[in-house]
Amino acid sequence: MLVLGIETSCDETAAAIVRDGKEILSNVIYSQVKTHTPYGGVVPELASREHLLKIRPIVDQAFSDAGMTLDDIDGIAATSGPGLIGSLLVGLTYAKALAFSKHKPLAAVNHIEGHIYSVSFEHPEVEFPALGLVVSGGHTNLFWIESASGDFSNLHYKLVGRTRDDAAGEAYDKVAKLLGLPYPGGPIIDRLAKTGNREAIPFSIAKISDRSLDFSFSGVKTAVLRMVKENEKLKEDPLRLALLAGFQEAVVNMLWSTTARAVTLLSPRSIMLSGGVAANSRLREVFAERTAEAGLKLYYPKPILTTDNAAMIAAAGTAKLMRGEIAAIDVNADPNLRLAVAERDFPAKRWK
Repeated sequence: MLVLGIETSCDETAAAIVRDGKEILSNVIYSQVKTHTPYGGVVPELASREHLLKIRPIVDQAFSDAGMTLDDIDGIAATSGPGLIGSLLVGLTYAKALAFSKHKPLAAVNHIEGHIYSVSFEHPEVEFPALGLVVSGGHTNLFWIESASGDFSNLHYKLVGRTRDDAAGEAYDKVAKLLGLPYPGGPIIDRLAKTGNREAIPFSIAKISDRSLDFSFSGVKTAVLRMVKENEKLKEDPLRLALLAGFQEAVVNMLWSTTARAVTLLSPRSIMLSGGVAANSRLREVFAERTAEAGLKLYYPKPILTTDNAAMIAAAGTAKLMRGEIAAIDVNADPNLRLAVAERDFPAKRWK
């Protein structure tokens, strides 16, 4: 099955052609970083306008790179949420128009599920049940993932943990802006933190009092703000490098400590790490070390597939289409679309 994937949930306009949910024939991504850098973050109105300008040429480029036309594909998959409503509408509306004009089946894909499927291209052998940690600029969610078929063709999710405030990637961007670093902050902080002393400026990580598997990153972000207000020299190297290294270590430790508690409670067979922050070198290093110590398999996509892309949407859409989950032509975008309802007592039930 050949599927065209379209992704426009935030500030990347992306299109891809994927065969059978496994083979990427083309994967085109247009980033709006230059547009939003002067503002230190994504401006929704500017994002949707740029999607309008780029959606057709990006889709055309995906077909050109794959050596195919719209007539060759068997279905279309597009992100329907969550995300910025204006951005979502551009990609989903374009996909609906193509599907209607060529009588192609349409799959409406949850963006977060797309990130989970980004792992499947290089690791179709993932062992289920698994814990799936999706970490990006807009989301930090921990899922219990089961497969009815033993592979990626029919996954079921339970949301067992999520951030209570900032997403991890959002905290990176805010700290970068505070220290005068360019947007997006994640890759820059990752690079600079490598040369800083992680132990010179230690940060404590948030303790969730109700014993849930939730995350919190506003505290460490606020700690950076307070430190910089009290000592402006922290904005200068080498103190800035130590500050960034300490901040990153706190974020990574928060992500791992909560995931480790979930491992103890749920006993998964593997862990999947995805989303834009999954490209962070320190996060990968810590998770690789700790999962190996715990005797667990760890899977994550290559860097190009950690960011928002359409190949992951096509893969998730392929599974939907194969199951007969075809979206109606009047399907609408939902900026708050959920992949799974939070189940606060789920870990306790398994623990018993």
